Amino acid sequence: MKQKLFGTSGVRGVVNRDLTPETALQIASAVATYTNSGKIVVGHDTRTSASMLENSLIAGLLAGGCSVYTLGLVPTPVLAYLTREIKADAGIMITASHNPPEYNGIKLFNEDSMAFNEEKQKQIEKIIENKNFRRANWQNIKKETRIDETYRYMDVIQKTVTLKKKWQIVLDTGNGATSNIAPTLFRKLGCKVTAINSQPDGFFPGRSPEPNTESLQSLCQIVKQLKADAGIAYDGDGDRMVAVDEKGKISPLDQILATYASHVIKENKGGIVVTTVEASMCLEKMVKKYNGRIERTKVGDINVATAVKAHKAIFGGEPCGAWIHPKYHYSPDGILSSILLLKALEEEGEEEQKIILSKFVSRAPQYPMIRENVTCPSNIKSKVMSELEKIVDSTFPKVKEKLTIDGLHITLENGWVLIRASGTEPLIRVTVEAESANEAKEIMGKAIKLVKKLVKEMVKWKQLF
Repeated sequence: MKQKLFGTSGVRGVVNRDLTPETALQIASAVATYTNSGKIVVGHDTRTSASMLENSLIAGLLAGGCSVYTLGLVPTPVLAYLTREIKADAGIMITASHNPPEYNGIKLFNEDSMAFNEEKQKQIEKIIENKNFRRANWQNIKKETRIDETYRYMDVIQKTVTLKKKWQIVLDTGNGATSNIAPTLFRKLGCKVTAINSQPDGFFPGRSPEPNTESLQSLCQIVKQLKADAGIAYDGDGDRMVAVDEKGKISPLDQILATYASHVIKENKGGIVVTTVEASMCLEKMVKKYNGRIERTKVGDINVATAVKAHKAIFGGEPCGAWIHPKYHYSPDGILSSILLLKALEEEGEEEQKIILSKFVSRAPQYPMIRENVTCPSNIKSKVMSELEKIVDSTFPKVKEKLTIDGLHITLENGWVLIRASGTEPLIRVTVEAESANEAKEIMGKAIKLVKKLVKEMVKWKQLF
């Protein structure tokens, strides 16, 4: 294969251009080969191309001798959880998560509920490249079985989480995969629920499947008008969660992640939390208060999940709202995260009589973070990054820590800088966070100057050779 098939979160692309029925068929055939004709569970979100891709996947799996169990419309975390619970050999989720409606994708899960890591994805790509597909004899071709097992997911949450307060919640499911299950589960837990955009629709008429500042204005207004305790929004497949406080303001993603992480550490009297190199340093500040430790990894929920398992962490998350709760499973889970957030507010409230979401989140400091890009020809990006690692100490002599797991992440006394080569564009991306805006600008200025200098030198070097 000339081009890498898998990205940071499975296979994803515009339907019938980048992602076709033929591609789905090949992926399914490779999964059948990889699992030795195993037991496979398949689910999808609300996208209009879901049935087309599901049929191709089923055909490839059956041709490879697999037993196929289809769940229909489910959130990604439910598919991941049920893959483990029904003892399947792998799970396949048809989703493009927060991407626009013309996109779709395919994400693979292990028998333990964790998404395929980079190594396993490479094995699938290799099978496809070699076209070395397992094929069943006609008498050994099994059948597809449609099952409804979402009650198992709901049951485990109901059995392990009890909400004492009758929370008034506004849920914005964004016409996505959480449209049915999320309002039902919150009501079963005793919440008063107002649901908006809760009719499943692959055109996403209510709002964009990505819950951001622009798409959540209606939710913010409704929370404020109803004087609700909080608002919760999910992305298209339900693996991300964004919270709106009682004032109708979106809770800053880094700060709510840090505050919840510190709560988990405090409740467990220590432990490890995993996040990515792009997350705010406020996580360290909050987690260290309660004898916790942060482990940073490459961007992407697959990388966070892998690190959570490897370090036996008690929690993991990205600032995009993808939180992993290993006590339950290893997939980011927006529904579970929002319920556990309410539980955390109740538990914190027992100490302080009453705590509201805005007050809870405000415990985490908020530091200025800025981003800039430097144009860099794609054929020299790796060379620039390699040289950068060698000479960066001359620009930043007081480095406390240097990480090279995903670009170059440098921790300084007053902040940090992350320099990464874009995987899709001819750019070097620079992110800086510091304790003050002036310090952030100063760090950014030094980093940009260094990167531009190296790019210029590498372009000249390339021209000479």
